[in-house]
Amino acid sequence: MAVNFHIPDFMNHLYLNLLLVKNMELFPECWRDDIKIASVFGNFCGSVWNGGRYLGGNTDPRAIAAIIQTLNERGIPLRFTFTNPLLKKEHLGDSFSNNLLRIADNGMNEVIVMSPLLEEYIRKNYPNYKITSSTCKQIEDIEGVKEELKKDYKYVVLDYNFNNKFDLLEQIPQEDRDRCEILVNACCQPNCPRRGEHYRQIGSEQIREWEYKQNKLNKLPFHAKEFPCSATNKNLYEITSYPTHVSPDAIYGRYVPMGFVNFKIEGRTVPDTNLLETYIYYMTKPEHRDMTRLRMLNALTRKHRFFTG
Repeated sequence: MAVNFHIPDFMNHLYLNLLLVKNMELFPECWRDDIKIASVFGNFCGSVWNGGRYLGGNTDPRAIAAIIQTLNERGIPLRFTFTNPLLKKEHLGDSFSNNLLRIADNGMNEVIVMSPLLEEYIRKNYPNYKITSSTCKQIEDIEGVKEELKKDYKYVVLDYNFNNKFDLLEQIPQEDRDRCEILVNACCQPNCPRRGEHYRQIGSEQIREWEYKQNKLNKLPFHAKEFPCSATNKNLYEITSYPTHVSPDAIYGRYVPMGFVNFKIEGRTVPDTNLLETYIYYMTKPEHRDMTRLRMLNALTRKHRFFTG
């Protein structure tokens, strides 16, 4: 049975992720057995539907098409983080987001949703897309999770507060466990009281930027408001003491034997080096970590020199 990893990001981390896939092909002996990059999640700059992490600016449709092709031809779907919790009917017609779905509409790519309004719109207008239920919904009751799994979702990303609570996870029916996705490296403090507020502010800033773009008379540059939270800057080793942190031993020794085989690694906006360390931690065999890290860091350095001259 494959152990599926869902990783960030097809814009900020495209080179790193292609490097990861290539290293897994060239040096299979260095990586854990039966692991697979099952998707790369994120969004392109310009979508008012985006959530989870703020993305400002615009992306050229030619770049969008090229990135989609680059990953799809390697058998990897893109999953669009359409998780803005504040969307209204007026936002459904966003030309950028709709054009993005048309470009990627080949039966392979997927979406992650939070808003019932947007979910209904996508199901009606883009039926080829498989849909994942977002962890941003913050379903913190196990009965609520079981109800969510009865719906037509490819995956349900569990709230990180369920991590390592095996007494609760055991209550999920065996036949549904391979549709659960575990967020293994959540940077949020356990039971963070401001998490919902953070998601709403990110959604609000995406909408403010969208409204700014509609106003052709406004010449002032747009600056999104930052949400004050130090957790978003924490690296892997600063969160390993959290009870919600899922270790590699727990993945391969407990979750997989229970039937949970889908694991999400967050990190859409962290530096490549931080995310690389997370990949090494979760996916390489311990005895090959140092050599694999060095090999990939050298490749990242060459990329940096190429772009900086």
